[in-house]
Amino acid sequence: MKYDVTVIGSGPGGYVAAIRLAQLGFKTALIEKYSTLGGTCLNVGCIPSKALLDSSEHYHNATHNFQAHGLEVKGIEINLAQMIERKNGVIKQTCEGIDFLMKKNKVDVFHGMGSFVSANKIQISGDKSQEIETDKVIIATGSKPASLPGIELDKKRIITSTEALNMKEIPKHLIIIGGGVIGLELGSVYARLGAKVSVVEYTDTIIPTMDSALGKELQRVLRKQGFEFHFSHKVKTAITKGKEVIVTADNAKGEEVVLNGDYCLVSVGRKPYTESLGLDKIGLQLDERGRIPTDAHLETAIKGIYAIGDVVVGPMLAHKAEEEGVFVAEIIAGQKPHINYKLIPGVVYTWPEVAGVGSTEEELKKAGVQYKVGSFPMRALGRARASMDTDGFVKIIADAATDEVLGVHMIGPRVADLIAEAVVAMEFRASAEDIARMSHAHPTYAEGVKEAALAATANRAIHM
Repeated sequence: MKYDVTVIGSGPGGYVAAIRLAQLGFKTALIEKYSTLGGTCLNVGCIPSKALLDSSEHYHNATHNFQAHGLEVKGIEINLAQMIERKNGVIKQTCEGIDFLMKKNKVDVFHGMGSFVSANKIQISGDKSQEIETDKVIIATGSKPASLPGIELDKKRIITSTEALNMKEIPKHLIIIGGGVIGLELGSVYARLGAKVSVVEYTDTIIPTMDSALGKELQRVLRKQGFEFHFSHKVKTAITKGKEVIVTADNAKGEEVVLNGDYCLVSVGRKPYTESLGLDKIGLQLDERGRIPTDAHLETAIKGIYAIGDVVVGPMLAHKAEEEGVFVAEIIAGQKPHINYKLIPGVVYTWPEVAGVGSTEEELKKAGVQYKVGSFPMRALGRARASMDTDGFVKIIADAATDEVLGVHMIGPRVADLIAEAVVAMEFRASAEDIARMSHAHPTYAEGVKEAALAATANRAIHM
């Protein structure tokens, strides 16, 4: 069987690339090693974690906030099995949606491990082994959880994010190694349900890749929610003894610290998944971090073979992979698409949510760029007070000379959605004055963006 383009991997990058290719008239094959489409994001990542975050948020509100609203709720209990079942239902519905899209767009789906026989021939090893021929290939195999030396993942007590999405019980004490996005989101789920949560982080802050002001505010809020933080700690070992997990680490002074819990979530990032692809068969080399090198068009050193998403340079984000999937499909079609990597937003789905796009203050200081900052607290918004979501702020950084917006960073209610306003503004190279002059409905959380823009424009915020 011969195809114009074959996509290996059906995560957000892969399935979106397949759809766009089909829209452009290419005969397209999609290969997925698992029985369901959607990759990590839909099956054991973005979607299931958000389902559990929402469920645990309902419980937290019922037990902590309903009374202030005049709602008396007594005898509320947690049915963790039902929570997991609902999450699984969300996954099933979402993955079935991808199946529908493949059929709608006439993409041929193959289940099995895809590997290169040559640059134009792919072996599919599954229930039945078969080969297909193809003119071009897009590698979109994603990533898998990383670990640390001295830690053996037994996937029972010492677990990754995958196991944390299918717990049989609520941990009494969950130790999280790593203060990044995944650990904080899953930690939030179980902290709301009553677990003690301790975060052990190698650096001196959580979410270290985002603007430092966001990390400081999120740390303050999570501490109120019961999180415990151990910064500048280098984890040495994590071992299981019966139903106990013992984590040892050295603090900044070189002193050994021992933490005892019943579960340990290892959340130290992810690494590209390229095993079993047979890259050696086509002479494709990986870089020092296991990624596939590509050029500006995301084409590898082998002509006609492209790579996108978590296996290439850049943030490991589903929406980044989607943009790259469309980008490559259109490149293959001879079009001239573009991606502004500086304007791919990052989001943390704790509560309050955290989001940022563009340059951080730390990056601008390091680059010697002259800038100005406008910040506005959520507590000053009528909408935030009405919903009792007063933690957080919106921060806008603009060029000191031109007023062009260089970065927008926010923490607060629904900022995961609100950050899109900043992305649109920055794609069109808006100034802080431009945003400040736009009418924002009242009362909304979005008014925080307008007020922060006013604050960046000669300190003109109205409600502060």
